[in-house]
Amino acid sequence: MQQLKNSKELIRKEQPIGLIGAGGHSKVIQELIFLHPEYSLCAVLDDRFEEADPQTGILYGPISMSQKVRDEIPDMQWLIAIGQNEIRQRIKERLEFEERAFATLIHPEAVVSSSTKVGGGTVVMARAVVQADAVIGEHAIINTGSIVEHDCFLESFTHLSPGAVLTGCVSVREGAHIGAGAAVIPGRTIGSWAVIGAGAAVTRDIHDQKVAVGVPAIEIKDRREGGKS
Repeated sequence: MQQLKNSKELIRKEQPIGLIGAGGHSKVIQELIFLHPEYSLCAVLDDRFEEADPQTGILYGPISMSQKVRDEIPDMQWLIAIGQNEIRQRIKERLEFEERAFATLIHPEAVVSSSTKVGGGTVVMARAVVQADAVIGEHAIINTGSIVEHDCFLESFTHLSPGAVLTGCVSVREGAHIGAGAAVIPGRTIGSWAVIGAGAAVTRDIHDQKVAVGVPAIEIKDRREGGKS
């Protein structure tokens, strides 16, 4: 894990921001940027745009323009504004940007402890709460109203959906996705690229690549095979 930043160090004056992705998740992040006077949204790149199209001072164009934009605005910081973890990881690899090129955005209505560490490319949405000594990796999503309690550890490319709750000392491995309203009891581990269904209650460790649902949550299939576990 690289480029962890203390939450007190995230504010940048007039920081230009570029987004990769123009879908629904991007729309929410764009509104987050507009709430911060110290940020300036300069570019939204997505392969749905076939050529450059500057609108209201914001450049819209294909992802292939990202290096050209970097050359023109060297201090631009970026965020991959795509909700799907696997796609976010593939785009990160495609861009080949160093980690310091990525922004860390925290909504003004989020509550984030000063002892929390947050990686580049991560976004913390409105009314989310991140408590003392939590560590969140790069390119993670802490979505609206979700809770990360003390001493939790989230690796890169993870995603907490709206209203998800991690109680104390939970570990969430790379690429795992916790569904809306799901809860994980203290000390449990969610394996890499696992998926926890909406409203689930996780009372035991979940293995890598498993899909787990229900109360209490049970593993119902392996994502690599598509069959029953």
